[in-house]
Amino acid sequence: MATYRGRFAPSPTGPLHAGSLVAALASWLDARAHGGTWLVRIEDVDTPRCVPGADQLILQQLASCGLESEEPVLWQSTHGPLYQAALDQLIEQGSAYPCGCSRKDIEAALHAQGVSRERHHIAVYPGTCRPERGGLQGKPARAWRLQIPDTGEVAWTDRRLGPQTQNLATEVGDFVLKRADGLWAYQLAVVVDDAAQGITHVVRGEDLADNTARQMALQRALGFATPVYLHTPLVRGANGEKLSKQNGAQPLDLTDPLQALNSAAQALGLPPHAGSVAQALAHWTHAWAKARPA
Repeated sequence: MATYRGRFAPSPTGPLHAGSLVAALASWLDARAHGGTWLVRIEDVDTPRCVPGADQLILQQLASCGLESEEPVLWQSTHGPLYQAALDQLIEQGSAYPCGCSRKDIEAALHAQGVSRERHHIAVYPGTCRPERGGLQGKPARAWRLQIPDTGEVAWTDRRLGPQTQNLATEVGDFVLKRADGLWAYQLAVVVDDAAQGITHVVRGEDLADNTARQMALQRALGFATPVYLHTPLVRGANGEKLSKQNGAQPLDLTDPLQALNSAAQALGLPPHAGSVAQALAHWTHAWAKARPA
């Protein structure tokens, strides 16, 4: 098996919160328990949502908790040429096509088919601009999409959640690789960067588990290896909703980094530990190595 390489990949839309630290700690511990390498990648392709200075604040927050990248930090915004090369490959092999549909067009097409969309669920793209259906038909190209086979079921085993399956054809449809505003889609960027950095294991929050099938489909289309996945438990607020920057999660209070780390460790089922941050991390690494999912 390839030497373990893991990563923590926050988006600089604000400072880390309690849920972010759980994911960061889990990925760091898993790398340490495997004797591997832990990297930090700043996922800043969605530039309109990025907050100036948030990337440096995140790195400072991680450092105060003893979590520092073992290789130079990578910013996705510097990788446009890599993403373009991947898109060019997909176009050349007939796996990607231009789409001229707006959100309103997609909703109208689904309505015409009698398909209703649940609130907060993504609309399954109906394939309006697929080449075999006439392509753009005179519309200007707005985005690029990955063409999903009609038998688009993807199966994998998550180290914590167990066997998983998703039918991309019926649950997602042909998804976006490059957006109408010219920005690179998250799915393409993360797959290309994981491959470029040689990532073998992905440890991240359970809220991102739904992305796995799309990323595996892209990995297969591009000829990339698929990492091993582990999705960690979510940290929820008093209202039961997942803590996130979008629903007002408070920034980490790091006046006492050990206290913040103990809270994150507890969410991962690890025992509390007194002493220094370094001693606590060493203690949890030993505990994770004994109890981590295979």
